[in-house]
Amino acid sequence: MNTENANDAASESSPKPATLAVDKARAKANHISSQILDMIGITEGQVTQGGAGVSPCDRDPEHLYLLRHPWSVYEVAPEKLKVGFQRLREQLPKNGWKIVDYGPDTSANKNLELTADSENEPFSVDASLHITGSSGKKQPLILVHVVSGCYRAPEGTDLSKEY
Repeated sequence: MNTENANDAASESSPKPATLAVDKARAKANHISSQILDMIGITEGQVTQGGAGVSPCDRDPEHLYLLRHPWSVYEVAPEKLKVGFQRLREQLPKNGWKIVDYGPDTSANKNLELTADSENEPFSVDASLHITGSSGKKQPLILVHVVSGCYRAPEGTDLSKEY
């Protein structure tokens, strides 16, 4: 599963979504993001603040939801970002993730991208290395997007209050 297909996680061919309280799923997504940051291994610079947000799953938005946690590492020298991105690529398979896509994107900058699926949890991660913008003036960073598959909210949960 990748972030573009997160809503497909609850498709007819997928297993029935697990029931999980929204706060527990949010904590799980934030924990996975923290593990990804540890794999990148960059301790200086800045990391985007905030946590995972809740989104409805298309198949049944009243009962099914997913988590999205976009964040980035920035204010780090480009060479250190390159090393951190390579470290992430090496560490993901050693930590229960399968890399399903890797290579340059289609932008003029040819930013390196990778997509990996967890072999243990219904989560995917997309990461991209941005060393320069098209004008050469954008801030270098590693952009990370952690997304879950669909979860079923416990009976009685009003998901409209979670979005």
